[in-house]
Amino acid sequence: MRKPIIAGNWKMNKNPQETQEFLDGIKGKLPAADKVESVIAAPAIDLTTLMAFAKDSDLKVAAENCYFEDEGAFTGETSPKALSEMGVNYVVIGHSERRGYFHETDEDINKKAKAIFRNNMLPIICCGESLETREAGTQNDWVVAQIKAALEGLTADQVANTVIAYEPIWAIGTGKTASADQAQEMCHVIRETVKDLYNEQTAENVRIQYGGSVKPANVKELMAKPDIDGGLVGGASMEPESFLALVNYQD
Repeated sequence: MRKPIIAGNWKMNKNPQETQEFLDGIKGKLPAADKVESVIAAPAIDLTTLMAFAKDSDLKVAAENCYFEDEGAFTGETSPKALSEMGVNYVVIGHSERRGYFHETDEDINKKAKAIFRNNMLPIICCGESLETREAGTQNDWVVAQIKAALEGLTADQVANTVIAYEPIWAIGTGKTASADQAQEMCHVIRETVKDLYNEQTAENVRIQYGGSVKPANVKELMAKPDIDGGLVGGASMEPESFLALVNYQD
């Protein structure tokens, strides 16, 4: 059985004080770690605050990005080595905002995935199509190509421990949500792609999230689908009550 993983993605929001206020609101209310994995992905300036809380709780912490070199003359970048030394668990890579606004390529994302594993963390690798791609009916080919490029050179064991987040670009921050059936269909395509690239066991182990206007009102329907193992959640993860409703969706 794959453990559900619900991850909040705060994007460029919250300062350390606001982060502490959020943490005060969820203290003692997260589900047991063996039931649901609760994750917050936050800006780098908030990670120290999150890590201090995580030491005594069931919260896991993710960075929202990192560079693919461990250290050096890369002004403004975040070192995966430093993140690992802090105790960070996951790094989100390949988000459509990183691809679109900052022109990150499939090659960049693959190099980052390798750097994350090299530093004993796990990647949450995002993929997803634009509205134009979906309307053209080529969304499967688009996402399969993203997955193949992101996983290039990774071992089966590494992929089995990877989290893949399917986020249709047309459903991110728009209020639109892929139907549970649409989300399941693409998550199944992703799992079949992993099976084709590696083997059935690896495909059965990899966890696949859906992201795109996930909220307490639709999380149960999404999580009931056989190939959806979690959510990568933006706006609905920003307030304690909403985040708790998401991670405690089984109650």
